Amino acid sequence: MNNIYETDELLNQYMAFHFGADYFDVPNFPARCAELCIELMGARPRRKALDLGCAVGRSTFELAKSFETAVGIDLSSKFVDAAARLQAGETLPYLVHEQGELVKTLQFSLADLALNIDNSQVSFEVGDACNLGEQHRHYDLIFAGNLIDRVNDPAAFLRDLPARLVPGGLLVICSPYTLLTDYTPRQNWIGGFVADSKPRTVLDGMHAVLDPHFDLVTQPRNVPFVIRETSRKFQHSLAEMTVWERRSA
Repeated sequence: MNNIYETDELLNQYMAFHFGADYFDVPNFPARCAELCIELMGARPRRKALDLGCAVGRSTFELAKSFETAVGIDLSSKFVDAAARLQAGETLPYLVHEQGELVKTLQFSLADLALNIDNSQVSFEVGDACNLGEQHRHYDLIFAGNLIDRVNDPAAFLRDLPARLVPGGLLVICSPYTLLTDYTPRQNWIGGFVADSKPRTVLDGMHAVLDPHFDLVTQPRNVPFVIRETSRKFQHSLAEMTVWERRSA
């Protein structure tokens, strides 16, 4: 299957989403998610954080402000290359659509954010969130932003995560649950349908897989985000953030 994220169009869109302007008083989504993750950690150790589906890296960079190390993984080599180039100090140009064929070129470097992090704290790699290597263990936090509805097999993805977290570690999942067969075959959906004459949500499906190993430690909360399509057209979405603590046994 071709990876639709290996296009310049999507790279431009994600550069704008991660590092571009905010709109309608809605905070930057990946930065806000990282901020909430850090708050949720409370007094827990902040040694290792894993950002799954990191795209061009904003959440990974933000998590590195409070964790000893932050690892970002994404299936798109274009996205990971952009994140690594930003980490190396490069200034990257990206395009935003104005109207029709009219575009505007913007640029971004990490210096624009004044993150004040050490490069040794951050690493990026191309990888499949459903097929992580053995080296990805003992994390204190795993964050999956806008990912659960983009993996091929959400249940398999979730079943793998307990072994990646330390006891007491947090799994934070944030998604608008935009279920599309382009990404997840219908037979692999864990929610968004009627089962036994009752509606089954994605949250219901996550409970079914995660409850043997995790406790849901906060009430689900909405985290809004805005995606700019053109200078006069925007998408406004509400992701649901759920926070799961890995039990000791």
